[in-house]
Amino acid sequence: MWLAILLIAAAVAFAFSMGAHYTGACMGMPYAAGALRPWQALAIMAPATLVGAALASGAVETTVGHGILLTSHVALGLALAIVVSALVLTSVYNFVTIPTSTIQIFVFSTVGAGLAAGIRVDWATIETLLALWAIAPVAAFGLGYAITRASDRGWPPRANSSRLARPAMLGLTAVGTAASFAMGANDVANASGSFVMTGLFGLGAAALIGGAGLAVGVLSWGRPLLEKVAFRIVRLDPRMAIGAQVAQAGIVLAYTSFGFFTSMNQVLVGAMLGTGVARGQRTVFGGAVRDILVGWSLGPVSGLALGLALAVAFRHAGLF
Repeated sequence: MWLAILLIAAAVAFAFSMGAHYTGACMGMPYAAGALRPWQALAIMAPATLVGAALASGAVETTVGHGILLTSHVALGLALAIVVSALVLTSVYNFVTIPTSTIQIFVFSTVGAGLAAGIRVDWATIETLLALWAIAPVAAFGLGYAITRASDRGWPPRANSSRLARPAMLGLTAVGTAASFAMGANDVANASGSFVMTGLFGLGAAALIGGAGLAVGVLSWGRPLLEKVAFRIVRLDPRMAIGAQVAQAGIVLAYTSFGFFTSMNQVLVGAMLGTGVARGQRTVFGGAVRDILVGWSLGPVSGLALGLALAVAFRHAGLF
């Protein structure tokens, strides 16, 4: 019983950390453009994230719960090692305000823990995920480019935009909300998948618990990452921002509908670069992108190492 309680606490804490981590990826551009104040952005994002987790995460939870490790049941202690590994690493990246991929951290924490426990890894799933992770930002680049070019043909940048400012702000709010919904569907399984792989909860209950953790994280600890993406990473006008976030939400929701997940940050940066190329502008600050690339590089490696180390330690402690 106490192992189950610890796993629930760690998974909710991980969801809390992820909620904070992705505020910038979902609401950074509406905030930067002045469409929303910080508290408004977070107040809209939190329920949208919860709804996305509750309604659209089942296929991804199934992949996480049963598609990475080739076993019908994962011991509570091993699941705890996986979640603690991902939680610690995500929290560290949050603390230093480096956006990274919690999905890649979690998946490789699962692989490391599985290897330590002698459980076979479904390498076909890992290969598929790696291919999809590589494709996602490229696809987002192309979609962001296409949306911006089409928008500019229909509404040239030199046209008077003052009377369209309010529709643009409403559009930014709408696509930020859609991105928040997509984040709930895409990322909640990083936490709630541990409930599914252990059989502790079914898909619906797992999604609600994880979604609630995401929402609380958004509201209570989300502002630093919101401001980083809003003011240190992007340089987009409202129409470009709309194009980038439409591309982001579209790619992520397409992935989740097939039971796969990808990095919100990687997709967003790919989409932002696509909108910039469409305009012949530089839209992403280089120093911030270098920080992100460092996080993306370290995330899978550190997840694998820490997941393996914690699984070995927990096994020696008799937790599974």
